Amino acid sequence: MPASVSASLPPAPSAVVQGGELLSGRYESRAGDAIRVGEVDWSGLDAAVKRSPFWRWTHHKRWQYVGIGSPELFVGLAVVDLGWCTTAFAYVFDRLLQRVVADWDALGLPGLCGAVSSRPLAGSQAWFRSPGARVSVRHRSNDLITVRLRAGTFHLRANLDLRDAPPVLVAVGEPLGGLAHCTHKTSALRVTGELEVDGVSWSLAHASACLDSSNGLLARDTAWRWASAHRPGLGFNLQQGYFGNHENALWLDGDLIPLGAATFTFDPIRPMSTWHVATDDGLLDLVFQPQGARCADQQALIASSRYIQPVGLFSGTVRRTPNGAPVAVEQLLGVTEDHHSVW
Repeated sequence: MPASVSASLPPAPSAVVQGGELLSGRYESRAGDAIRVGEVDWSGLDAAVKRSPFWRWTHHKRWQYVGIGSPELFVGLAVVDLGWCTTAFAYVFDRLLQRVVADWDALGLPGLCGAVSSRPLAGSQAWFRSPGARVSVRHRSNDLITVRLRAGTFHLRANLDLRDAPPVLVAVGEPLGGLAHCTHKTSALRVTGELEVDGVSWSLAHASACLDSSNGLLARDTAWRWASAHRPGLGFNLQQGYFGNHENALWLDGDLIPLGAATFTFDPIRPMSTWHVATDDGLLDLVFQPQGARCADQQALIASSRYIQPVGLFSGTVRRTPNGAPVAVEQLLGVTEDHHSVW
């Protein structure tokens, strides 16, 4: 058996700012670790103190994303705290019908309609409410994340199990045009629960989930490409854009392996055509075939967002080391994303 590669990543610190400086780097956190990032707090960051309270308020972005995939469906859900407003969305992609069968989103006042806490996993909570809709993503003391949504005939009850989960990636760094960013990514969490759309129910007993808990002082104009896919024993997260290669990682048979810079080759005009994603270290080389997508193009007086998140299948190879034997990836359910926000 090869030696565990995850030992190359240091354990996550209890805080992401020390002595006024950002503790930039990639770290790992395992279930039961005594050391976890308890709270992402930018108040002690020297570079942030030099900015006005208004700047910090308008540039502080927090979000909690949940992706749940099963043989029958894919669910994407998020609560996003932009400082000056809060928004949430959720959708269901039916893999048999190959189309989105539920799609909900809403916008509200910060604190009144929703919020995302500064605690990334342990003690975390994100919530949103609007007329006829309620969303919550909360950590429980037994290391379960409960996900609840009621929006019309769209109901979701899911429990995500952090116990015995693969290592969590904790990435900290300075984003393009911003001051600081911290993100926690998980892979292939066990799921229990059920989903109902228009009176049709699905069990989530055979599903796997991933979490993206992010918190940063970001540029007003922020863009990225993203890819994420997970099943037991295999998963990856890739980002090209505002956060460089900080959050690029491969999960393979329980090991967390850092990846190099990612490239996304696709046609932005025809995003439902084939994508090619790869990393410059040779550890990941995959083709993505979209089967459907959720998209949104929103314009407001002070903000705009252009977003498409195709759902589909990845195939290709991954490796533990540049000279290591290739591991075949076949029909791995996941998503890509092309996103540009002025927020």
